Amino acid sequence: MSARRLPGLAIVAAAALALAGCASPNMQAAMGQANELASPVAGGAKAELMRDGAGREASAKLASDLLAKPLTMDGAVQLALANSPGFQAALAGSWGELAAARQRGLPGGVLFSFERLREGADLEIGRVLSFGLFDLITLPQRQAVSRIEGEQARVRMAGAIVDQASAARRAWVKAVAAREIDVYATQVREAADASAELARRLQSVGNFTKLQAARQHLFYAEATSRLATARHAAVSTREELVRQLGLTDAQAAALKLPSRLPDLPKAPKAPGEIAGQLVSQRLDARLARLELEAAGRSRGVDLASSLVDVEAGVRRDTRFDGNGDRSTTGGFELDIRLPLFDWGATRRASLDARSLAAANRFDAVSRAASSQARESYAAYRSAFDQAKHQRDEVVPLRKTISEENVLRYNGMLIGVFELLADARDQVSGVIAAIEAQRDFWLADANLSSTLVGKPSMGSAASASSASGSAPAAEAGH
Repeated sequence: MSARRLPGLAIVAAAALALAGCASPNMQAAMGQANELASPVAGGAKAELMRDGAGREASAKLASDLLAKPLTMDGAVQLALANSPGFQAALAGSWGELAAARQRGLPGGVLFSFERLREGADLEIGRVLSFGLFDLITLPQRQAVSRIEGEQARVRMAGAIVDQASAARRAWVKAVAAREIDVYATQVREAADASAELARRLQSVGNFTKLQAARQHLFYAEATSRLATARHAAVSTREELVRQLGLTDAQAAALKLPSRLPDLPKAPKAPGEIAGQLVSQRLDARLARLELEAAGRSRGVDLASSLVDVEAGVRRDTRFDGNGDRSTTGGFELDIRLPLFDWGATRRASLDARSLAAANRFDAVSRAASSQARESYAAYRSAFDQAKHQRDEVVPLRKTISEENVLRYNGMLIGVFELLADARDQVSGVIAAIEAQRDFWLADANLSSTLVGKPSMGSAASASSASGSAPAAEAGH
C-alpha cells in the first residue's frame, strides 16, 4: 500500500473513533430526567447508578447516617434508591437500554476486505472498502427512532424509580404499624394474664365458678395466640423492609424504626388537585405514546430494509507479475439483494399488527387512566375518613368509657374483672386505630403511584382485609 493512502485511512479511523465516542449514552443526563419524572413519588430522594468504588462508598456512608437514628418514611425511600443492589441492577439494565437505543441511530460500520491470491509466480492483492448504502440513506429515520427509544428507556427508568420508592414506602408503613401493634398486643396479653390468674385464685378458694374461670382462661389463650401473630407480623414486615432497602446483616441489626406512624394530614387531597396531577404525570401514557410513535417512524425503515440491501464499495487491486512488473486497477462495486422469494407480505403484516397493537394500547391506557385515578382516590379518601373517625371519635369515646369505669371501680360499683375487660377493649380500640392509620398511608402511597402511571391496588386491598380481621376477632369477646 502506498504512503499517499495512509492519510485517507487515518481520516476513516478518526471518524470511526469519533462515532464510537458519540455512541456512549449520557447516563447522568438520563438519570436526571428520570428522577424529575419520578419526583412526585420519590420526593427529594434521587436515584443514582453506582458505577465505581467512590459511588459505593458514598452509598455506604448515606446508609450509615440514615441508620444512626430512627428511620423515617422519606429516609426509607432515600435509602432504598441508594443502597439496594436489586435496584442498582435495574438501573444498569436501563443503561444498557439507552446504549442499545443510541446504537440504532448510528451509521453502519465500514467493511474492509483484503484478499491475496497467488498463481505460480504471479501475485494479486485486492482491497475493498465498502459500506451499507441503504443504512446511510435511512440514517435520519433511524436517528429519529433512536431518540424515541432513548426516551422510552428514560421513562422506564423513571418507572423503576417509582416502583422502588413506592415499595420502600409501603414496606416502611407496614413495619412501623406492625411494631406498634405488637406493643399493644403485649398489653392485651398482660391484661388477660392478670385476669386469668385472678380467676384461678378465686376459683381455688371457691369464689368463682368453673365456667367463669374457663372464660377468663380462654381469653388469655386467644390473647396469647394473637400476640404470637402480631410478633410474627412485626418480624416479617421488618425483614421485608430490610430486603427492600438492600441492607446487609450489619445494617439490618442497626435499623431502628419510629415508635409510631406519622400523624394524619390536616386535610385530604382535593379531587381537583388529583385531576391536575393525572394529566401531566402518567408514565404509562408516555410509554404508550412513544411506542405508537416509534411504530410509525420505524415502519418504513423496517419494511424497506427487509426488501432492499445495498452495499457500495471502492475496490483497488494490485497485481505483481513473475517478471517483476506491477499493475494497479481500481473501481467500485455494488452488492444488491434481490427479494425473489419474499416480497415483504409477512413483514408488512407484522408491522401493521405492531402499529395496530400500539394504537390500541395507547387508547386503553388513556381510557383507563381516569378510572384508575378515581378508584385510587376513593380508596385514599375512604382510608382517610376511617382513620380520622377512629382518631377523633372512637378512641376518645373508649377513653371516656375507661375513665368512667375507673371511677365506678373506685366506687365499688363494678369488679376487677369488668375493669380488666374494659382495659382490653381500650387497647383493642387503639390497635384498630393503628390499622386504620396504616391503611391510610398505604392508600396514600398507592395513589401517588397511580397518578404517575404505576398503579398498585393490590397492597391497599390486602391491607384493608388484614385490618378488618383483627377487630372482628376482638369483637367476639
